[in-house]
Amino acid sequence: MRGIRLKFMLWLYNWSSRLYATVFKQHKQAWGLSKEDFSSFPKDSLGQALWFFYEERGFDVMPKLENHDVFHVLTGIDTAIQDEIAMQYLLLGNGKISVYLVSMLLIGTFLFPEYAKYYLDTYSRGKSMNKFYNLEFKPYLSYSVKEMQKALTINNLFIYQLTQYNHGK
Repeated sequence: MRGIRLKFMLWLYNWSSRLYATVFKQHKQAWGLSKEDFSSFPKDSLGQALWFFYEERGFDVMPKLENHDVFHVLTGIDTAIQDEIAMQYLLLGNGKISVYLVSMLLIGTFLFPEYAKYYLDTYSRGKSMNKFYNLEFKPYLSYSVKEMQKALTINNLFIYQLTQYNHGK
C-alpha cells in the first residue's frame, strides 16, 4: 500500500510543482543560473552548497523554485516525499500560507499519517526559526552556508544581517 501512496504523491508533487511555478510564480524572476554555475561559488558558500545538493541528488535547477532548494540546504531537510511534506510544515511554522502549501499538507498528511510526529516537530522547528520563507536568496549565494544556518536560529539577527548586507552597510 505504501508503494501506491508514494507513487501517487510523487506524481502529484512533480505535476503540481510545475503548475505552481507557472501559475503562482508567474511574476517571480528565475535566477538564470545553471547547475554548473553554482559550482563556481566560493568554498562553503550557499551557492556551492546548492551545487552539491543538485549533484548528490541528480537534480537540476527548477526555474523560479530555486529558493525551495535553498530551504533544503539551510534546514537540512531531505527530499524524500515525507521530507517534502515536512518542509511544507516547516514553512507553515515559519509563517508561510498558501493554497498550494495547505493542499500539500492535507493530502500528504492523509496519505502518510505515520509521519505525523515528524511533521509536528518540523512545524515547531519552523516556528522557532527566524522568518525566512519570504526572502529572496539569490543575493546571498556567496554567504557562508554555516553562518546563514546559525543566523536562522538567532532571533532577528538573520534578517538584520541580510538587510545590512543588501543595503551595502
